[in-house]
Amino acid sequence: NVPAPRMTLHFQTLALVGRFDDPRVTDAMVAIAAHAAGRGAIVLVDRAGGVAFDSPVERVPEDEFARRADLMVAIGGDGTMLHAARLAVGPGVPLLGINRGRLGFLADISSDQTLDGLEEVLSGRYTRDERRMLAAELHSPGGAVRRAVALNDVVLQKWDTGRMLDFETWIDGRYVNTHGGDGLVAATSTGSTAYALSCGGPIIHPTLDALVLAPISPHTLSDRPI
Repeated sequence: NVPAPRMTLHFQTLALVGRFDDPRVTDAMVAIAAHAAGRGAIVLVDRAGGVAFDSPVERVPEDEFARRADLMVAIGGDGTMLHAARLAVGPGVPLLGINRGRLGFLADISSDQTLDGLEEVLSGRYTRDERRMLAAELHSPGGAVRRAVALNDVVLQKWDTGRMLDFETWIDGRYVNTHGGDGLVAATSTGSTAYALSCGGPIIHPTLDALVLAPISPHTLSDRPI
């Protein structure tokens, strides 16, 4: 019997993202790296990780993943997916999630389908799913500006317990509301099922171009999510 030829490799360079202190993640990483390398792909892993691999890998700083990789593979739970999404957002590198956490709402491949699912993607048999992300800026009184991106949500939250926050919301330069309470969750449609949902926000299909503003423990009952 002659084995069937493997399909052309659709992604040439893979970057593996995950927690090196979790044996479930590291075991999967080693297996994924060996499978990808066996298919002729270059495998990038974080230089800070101390995992021993049985196959060739390149150890580079994590912030170089997006510049060098054709595909980023997040191995773990939703927290790993959210972290990997922030790494991938600049150049728009595709992100594949492999669940090794408890729930794995965002992961694409279950733990028992890891290598089979990976092979499907490497062979080009996949559907691209684009998600909107948030960009946040924090302007300090001294003029300093801090920036960050998020796949799920950006949260304005009080620092001191026992005190209420007073703040305003504006959308596209137009005043919306004055709030009193513990804070506010600004969520994407992907993040609508996370923190915003526990604050009474709606569930939004991830393909919809919509955002949620959900007050956290508002002081007045009329201050509802929009």
